[in-house]
Amino acid sequence: MSAIRPTRKRNVATICAQKGSDPIICLTAYNAMMAQLLDPHVDILLVGDSLGTVLHGYETTIPVTVDDMVYHGRSVMRAEPKALVVVDIPFGSYEASPEQAYKTASRILKETGADAVKLEGDVTQASTIEFLVKRGVPVMAHIGLRPQAVRATGGYRIVGKTDEECDSLKEDARAVQEAGAFAVVLEGVVEALGAEITRQLNIPTIGIGASLQCDGQILVTEDMLGFFEKTPKFVRKFADLRSDISKAVENYANAVRDHNFPAEIETYSADKKAIPLPLKKAQP
Repeated sequence: MSAIRPTRKRNVATICAQKGSDPIICLTAYNAMMAQLLDPHVDILLVGDSLGTVLHGYETTIPVTVDDMVYHGRSVMRAEPKALVVVDIPFGSYEASPEQAYKTASRILKETGADAVKLEGDVTQASTIEFLVKRGVPVMAHIGLRPQAVRATGGYRIVGKTDEECDSLKEDARAVQEAGAFAVVLEGVVEALGAEITRQLNIPTIGIGASLQCDGQILVTEDMLGFFEKTPKFVRKFADLRSDISKAVENYANAVRDHNFPAEIETYSADKKAIPLPLKKAQP
């Protein structure tokens, strides 16, 4: 059953109010076209630094720059989405100090018009989150499996398999909440731990491989649409667009080779009056 999403613009307060009630629906978007398609169905659009691996062919998200995030954030905002738009702060642009983080976050918000930023980090980033929030920057935290830290952690490891990891992640969750984060992404967390953290926190948890018990769920849109042959275990493919696109391109190529495209209906004739295209009004 498909629910009708609210038609009013979502904000931090409306997202927080969904804690423990209406599941928070989140997907990634990197451009205006995808944002337009997703917006009627979601509460949050994340302009994730995953764009580095999804769109630009990087092996990790580490090479992504602030300029990249601003460029794609602007594109998403041109769709005028009703969803809350959150933009990732990329690796290397916030870790040095709270002041560096504020400079980066304020630039992202000013130059994109987005609603909030997302910051990866454990308890050590709590002071940075607090610094940003006190200066008017809404922050979504991201704990657990942190893609920006894969070189330090030895790869994409699931978190919460030992008592030590569980205690550490619960401490991280409490710290980012106390610092003022309005929500927290839990990635790659064992089910029992994801459920426990969700119960303990007053802010919403957004799960990605972190159990059904989270207050919301997020996936990389291209993963759930089936663009890639290999995806993490936590991804469910709701479409197989990789195959659909491949078949469509094959059909196009065959039509060109067989001289079936363009057909008469797709061709302009000199004896038919051309229909002028409407001109866009100049912006004042």
